[in-house]
Amino acid sequence: MTIRTGCAVWAHKGWVGSFYAAGTPPSAYLRRYSERARTVEGNATFYAIPSAATVAKWCAETPATFRFCCKIPQSISHAPTLRDTVGTRDLFLERMQPLGERQGPYFLQLPPRFGISMLADLEQWLATWPASVRLAVEVRHASWYTSRGRAALQELLDSHGIGHCMLDVRPLNEPGLPGADVDLDIARDHKPDIPLDPWVSARLAMVRLISHPSTPANTQYLDEWAVRVADWERASIDSYVFMHCPTEDHSPHHLQLFDHALANVLPEYQPMWDNSPPEHQAPLF
Repeated sequence: MTIRTGCAVWAHKGWVGSFYAAGTPPSAYLRRYSERARTVEGNATFYAIPSAATVAKWCAETPATFRFCCKIPQSISHAPTLRDTVGTRDLFLERMQPLGERQGPYFLQLPPRFGISMLADLEQWLATWPASVRLAVEVRHASWYTSRGRAALQELLDSHGIGHCMLDVRPLNEPGLPGADVDLDIARDHKPDIPLDPWVSARLAMVRLISHPSTPANTQYLDEWAVRVADWERASIDSYVFMHCPTEDHSPHHLQLFDHALANVLPEYQPMWDNSPPEHQAPLF
């Protein structure tokens, strides 16, 4: 099975009492998270390169089967030109090497200003990316979501063995139910208004699902993605699926719903949360 699912973070105190047992201290969050999910979107590395001690701690607190899918730091991804950041990028990758087999695909989230006119800069940067390290790229500028832009990006990623990172913001456009505990207008402002474009490169699919705080509003999207990911599994494509929610408290529950939707269409898939919880873990939700 090549499917791994998870959330964007592990250090969220609002999960104590549901995703984590009541009384779980922050020092135990990562260890408990890795018992509930197979991967995590490493948002922390977007803001700063972690210390060697921090990387060693991440490694010590997770099983060998767990995968960190770390964001390329914004000091690199959002620099005026990517080609000038190769040295910093390589230092970042060197810092992360102690994770060993726990390294999942990294991903490069390009800023909204980075359009097809900057294709040559991206190509230069990818040309020096180490072939032994997996990477996925997420684009946000409207020019990539044209027939010309998509063709150019597909050709570039395929030629360098780089995966495609897909962002699905459609659930945020659902009305949901009264009483949703978040201002969706603010949530929408923090996510790019881009169409869903679910294509795969280099047999690597990275998916970031932005769920609606009102759980029923997500059902059709979770079911749709379950079918798509099941098809990719049958085609031997590695899938990494991450659940985000503007109200982070809901993310594990929405991920659990996706895992169960996936098991419904792919019976051999076994959600981790169906396992008997360890003694220190309270039943979920």
